[in-house]
Amino acid sequence: MTDVATELPTHGVNLTDVAATKVRTLLEQEGRTDLRLRVAVQPGGCSGLIYQLYFDERVLDGDATRDFDGVEVIVDRMSVPYLEGSTIDFEDTIEKQGFSIDNPNAQGSCACGDSFH
Repeated sequence: MTDVATELPTHGVNLTDVAATKVRTLLEQEGRTDLRLRVAVQPGGCSGLIYQLYFDERVLDGDATRDFDGVEVIVDRMSVPYLEGSTIDFEDTIEKQGFSIDNPNAQGSCACGDSFH
């Protein structure tokens, strides 16, 4: 198997150390070393665009990748401009648990916080 990371373009999405540790823990729990964290933007939600964050074993044509201490983050070609400069974090508090995306490109979001424009 060739090292795909050297052949793919990079992107400007950042992953905090806390989020990288959580991703690593989830992958270890699944016993999978072949998965990457895919971040994408899709049409939908009440503000027009929604984030998708999931594990993917595929690397598709046009994907951009970045490695964060062994955690690969993949972004498809269409989503890169919408996510440029974004930061993925993980919160584990009494009020909220889960991944969050701080996106400087979002001009506004809906009340639920799941979509943006």
